[in-house]
Amino acid sequence: MFLFSIFVLFLTACLAGWLLVFPAGRDAAGAVALRLGRDVDRARKDVTAHGSRGMLEAGRGMRAFLARLGRLLRRSPLLTAACAALILLPPLAALSLAGRTELPGVAAPDPAVNEQVADLLRGERLAAPAPLPPAAFTTAEVTLVRPQLAGANRNWDLLDPDFTQRLLLMFKVMRDQYGYEMVLLEGYRSPERQNRLADAGGHVTNARAFQSWHQFGLAGDCAFLRNGKVVISEKDPWAMRGYELYGQVAEAAGMTWGGRWKMMDFGHVELRTQRRR
Repeated sequence: MFLFSIFVLFLTACLAGWLLVFPAGRDAAGAVALRLGRDVDRARKDVTAHGSRGMLEAGRGMRAFLARLGRLLRRSPLLTAACAALILLPPLAALSLAGRTELPGVAAPDPAVNEQVADLLRGERLAAPAPLPPAAFTTAEVTLVRPQLAGANRNWDLLDPDFTQRLLLMFKVMRDQYGYEMVLLEGYRSPERQNRLADAGGHVTNARAFQSWHQFGLAGDCAFLRNGKVVISEKDPWAMRGYELYGQVAEAAGMTWGGRWKMMDFGHVELRTQRRR
């Protein structure tokens, strides 16, 4: 569509330049406009004054006008081509683009198909891992990045079953294919906690109660385990590489990954669906 707009703009500029530079073009365009105005006015007066007879005369006048217009267009092939392009190209472009129009910001790049993800979604049911001790989420490194993580809910039973299976298979792929052990930082989030996080500021979240998929058990915030410790920091090159792989696996599993948002949330995934708790 951008190239088409540039092409139409080019044709318009050519036509305008032709009219500005060549007096004959201006004279021809002015003569056409003047004759058209006179013919239309004469036809109106004839119809008003003579009824059906005036309509016949108006028809003859219109035929004469069209004949003159045809002669003008034959003498000015550039003008003919420009007019034809301006008339025909917009509907042709609309027809060619039909069925491919997308709303801005909705379309996402098609994720690469991960065969292990596809196989798991077709059958294997995975079990949630054993929970880590609460102290693992209150270390100095963790609280520096996520100071309010201590009150997060990590109960897998409160999550949507389909979302749970997709997230667990993501964990499996990250471990088996890439060597990253994953951990759930927060799953289901109560409306009260969501409002508290929103009150903390936009750097935490802009979503209030029931504006987040966490309230429906369809979102999760995740990080990595390295040597038994939770690693969240994006400044860690190892973790950042893990987030990139995690985003690819998430999209292959049909998830929406927060790493593509304007306010990037690399550990966040959500399953956008019509189901509600």
